[in-house]
Amino acid sequence: MPTEPESPGPALPPGASAVEPLPPARPPAQASRRNPLRTPPGLASGRLAPVLSGGLPPATADSMPDWLEPAMAANGIGSFDWDIRRDILEGDQRACTIIGLDDVERGRFDRTAASFLSLLHPEDAPVVRRRVERAVTELGQCGAYYRTVGPNGGMRAVRFRGRVLADAFGRASRMVGFVWDATVELHKRDRADRLALLREERSRFIKEAARALSEAVTVRDVARVFTELPLPGLPPDGLVLASFEAGRAQILGASGYRSEALAVWDRAVLPSGHPAAEALKHRAPVFVSNREEFRERHADVWEQTSRTGRGSWAYLPLVASGRAIGVCVVSFDDERELDADERTLLTTLGGLVAQSLARARLHDAEHELAASLQRVMLPRTVPSIPGVTTAVRYLAAGSGLQIGGDWYDVVPLPGGHVGLVIGDVQGHDVHAAGIMGQLRIALRAYAAEGHPPAAVMARASRFLADLDTDHFATCTYAEVNVDYGVVYAVRAGHLDPVVRRADGTAAAVPVAGGLPLGIDPDQEYRVTRFSLDPGETVLLCTDGLVEARGMDLDEGIGRLTRALARPLPAPEEAVRDPLEDLADRIASQAADSSEREDDIALLLLRWDGPAGGLTTQQLRRRIGQADLARIAEVRAELRDALRRWGVAEFIDTAELLSSELVTNAIRHTDRDAMFTARLYRESASDGGRARLRVEVEDESDLWPTRRTPGEQASSGRGLMLVEALADAWGVEPRGSGKRMWFELSGANAA
Repeated sequence: MPTEPESPGPALPPGASAVEPLPPARPPAQASRRNPLRTPPGLASGRLAPVLSGGLPPATADSMPDWLEPAMAANGIGSFDWDIRRDILEGDQRACTIIGLDDVERGRFDRTAASFLSLLHPEDAPVVRRRVERAVTELGQCGAYYRTVGPNGGMRAVRFRGRVLADAFGRASRMVGFVWDATVELHKRDRADRLALLREERSRFIKEAARALSEAVTVRDVARVFTELPLPGLPPDGLVLASFEAGRAQILGASGYRSEALAVWDRAVLPSGHPAAEALKHRAPVFVSNREEFRERHADVWEQTSRTGRGSWAYLPLVASGRAIGVCVVSFDDERELDADERTLLTTLGGLVAQSLARARLHDAEHELAASLQRVMLPRTVPSIPGVTTAVRYLAAGSGLQIGGDWYDVVPLPGGHVGLVIGDVQGHDVHAAGIMGQLRIALRAYAAEGHPPAAVMARASRFLADLDTDHFATCTYAEVNVDYGVVYAVRAGHLDPVVRRADGTAAAVPVAGGLPLGIDPDQEYRVTRFSLDPGETVLLCTDGLVEARGMDLDEGIGRLTRALARPLPAPEEAVRDPLEDLADRIASQAADSSEREDDIALLLLRWDGPAGGLTTQQLRRRIGQADLARIAEVRAELRDALRRWGVAEFIDTAELLSSELVTNAIRHTDRDAMFTARLYRESASDGGRARLRVEVEDESDLWPTRRTPGEQASSGRGLMLVEALADAWGVEPRGSGKRMWFELSGANAA
């Protein structure tokens, strides 16, 4: 029965790695000495029999084939033996030479696994160590490539193959194996890997270049993408992109060149001897490998070209739809002969740039036409009207021709009032823009003639129907009374106005709507009245501002009102008018949206107040037809308002006269009445007087008549009271209806 084996020798240290050819073993008595390495004779035949036979080490080396040692010597193969328990590595002379131990200083290698691993490249040592440890654990085989680093930094590539042998108790005892120089083999593999990697990089480059060029919209975008392309394995020192039109070259973009070196060719006729002209003529690339070749083939233009200091060139014609539209120039400082793969890469790149440039040139031409048309259709300037401040913005759609039927207009009206127009003709093309131009001129003419808002809209609808274009248009027209801040709005299938109040809140104002223009020539439109206090702003816009993919109308209106309600800088603190900042805020929010597909027209008007004094307070109420109870409510609200405004002396007279006017309006008409009370304050230099103006509007054509009733009459004294108590009063026609008013003046403003 076998005895218990001795305790195992030192195991592979944690930092140890693969087993490598080692210096020859030394006798135990000489272990502490640092003698030159010597290889024990017969290591190959004595130690490697287990590797060949698969069994345990033989007692003698006589069983090794006689041909093994000469075969190993002929093939430059060395052998090694690692005593795992004692952690001693031995190798024959060839193994030592292969791993470079002949040049190692004495003391650098002490025949341990850890010392051997220290010779390896830091990236290879962990790999070798893991494989050896696994072979020791599994009593198996292992192998790997590794690099050794000599004292002077030189590296060698080595390959080893080893097998772990077990003792009589089945435990790892030794590892024996071969090593051979793999530098040439590894270099071949590295070169193949580099070529494969380069081909992969070039394939990826073509895909990325195609994607980048396909996303380039304008000619400037194409030039930027081309001049920033990094050619893999072929880094150029100079890039030039030039278009070719009417026999002249135009430099679109360049990198690696001084501007003065290219100026001689920009917008110049290319000589027939220029390689770029040759490439354009034959529609085939021209490659020039060195300066001497350029001088011989293109002597006429060598002098100008030599100043750039380049050594080789590639001229790539840009051909699109069978027509040469430009040329790419790729140049290098050194002289080089491009191989077939490199020429194919550059030719493919030229084809991609040609298609992208042709598409970008067409895009630029279309958009220049569209921009010119849009500039003609829209007003160049917005007129300045005392009492109001306006701001306009127009944002073209993010795609297409960037021209459509959206428009805005500000029209000065008789009496110092102002008309606001916002509209959108169906469609998004040049035809829609042409219709928009005609409709805008017609609507402006109707408004300037002094027609009331309902008549202006009805006539515009009839005009568009008579054009017989099969197009319709949505529109909102608002007439602003600059004296009192009253807005008369008409809507034809368009969006409601949005008002920003003096307290900073914002909300849409419901306006009675009708059919879009051009659908029904006989359509009649209703007028909706609302008022503004000084400093309040009304916004008109087209649907592109509040509708988009992924955003419905309600969400868009909510976002618009939130943007409109955000605080504005105080006028005295702002560099420019806060209304312009408000317009920029709304426009930028729309411009940042990636979902926008429609044009946007935006018109803002702020009522600053009448000339000669600013309205400080206002009370405005609608009274339903024959709603007598509402009259009492309005009187109570008026009393409270006048008390808050500090003009309590007006209360009794204003309440009495207001009651007379309102009662007269709702009793003698079949429509609602609109009651408005405003207080104006003069400046302190003018006496600081307060002036109260009360207006009652109705839609009746019946004109009030002043009567003189008898003592027993129960009615008919309304106008007599107004005439007797008011400082001023009157009746004004207002489109379909009239406005009755009176004014009270006080000694001073509280």
